[in-house]
Amino acid sequence: MNMMALLKRNGGEGAVCHSGAEDPELIHVDCVSHIYPDGSLGIHNLCFKVREREIVAVCGGNGSGKSTLLEHLNGLLVPSDGCVFVFGKRLDARTKKDLWKDVGIVFQRAEDQLFAPTVLDDVMFGPINMGMTIPEAMAVALEALEAVGAKELVNRMPNYLSGGQKRLVSMAGVLAMKPKIMALDEPTSDLDPYHAEIIENIIVELRNNHGISIVIATHDLDFAAQIADRICIVKGGSIIAEGTPAEIFYNSELLSEAGLKKPKIVQIYDEFCISRGLERRSRPVNLQELSRCFADA
Repeated sequence: MNMMALLKRNGGEGAVCHSGAEDPELIHVDCVSHIYPDGSLGIHNLCFKVREREIVAVCGGNGSGKSTLLEHLNGLLVPSDGCVFVFGKRLDARTKKDLWKDVGIVFQRAEDQLFAPTVLDDVMFGPINMGMTIPEAMAVALEALEAVGAKELVNRMPNYLSGGQKRLVSMAGVLAMKPKIMALDEPTSDLDPYHAEIIENIIVELRNNHGISIVIATHDLDFAAQIADRICIVKGGSIIAEGTPAEIFYNSELLSEAGLKKPKIVQIYDEFCISRGLERRSRPVNLQELSRCFADA
């Protein structure tokens, strides 16, 4: 996407859904609303898409609807209104049954996914339920653990792992089922910078080396700016804007409307330009781009 598509709610009707014919869409969420049993609104007239081999970050504050959107992507939740298409098929009671094999979700709380006696048992659980034999399931589990850098944890008990280790094992459990799409809810929350960087690198590797499309729900704009190809800003249960990180994160009015702060890289570059009396000619969003801007100044 070369130009930012600003999607605004009109008269409370929500955003208009734009289908991008220029790129194949794996998931198309068409004006979906979801009302929880207690009457609270999770998302409202929300439109969203996932393309092949991309990392898309859904950014918003607490309660904005990020997690609710993720749970619609593989049928954990079904919309109260609107429809979800996955791989060209409309999601319903029949088509959602086996969708977990192709669209895997890594929850914010890793403890919600880890329940087996050992790490290996946990990561093998999904493949076994897909019909693999024990040796087949063990092979793909070990491969997945190696892909996330956690093979040494194979015989450990999940309850005694650190937060970062649990997150890696949760990702391995989804990866072992060889999904086409992975959705991760706040994947770096509560992690120290070292483990957060490990998660960042793994996500990029999954896209680059395994061809997996990644959806990230996060309020960490520094993290999103570092790895995302496309940013979707969600507020009040609707996506109000989408575009590249440079398009979104240099739009001060938009971020203010969504109750978000600019990523630190953007803040540093803005302050640098102001302090030097320079015109802002670039829009760096990561350290590499910022370094080039300083070198050229």
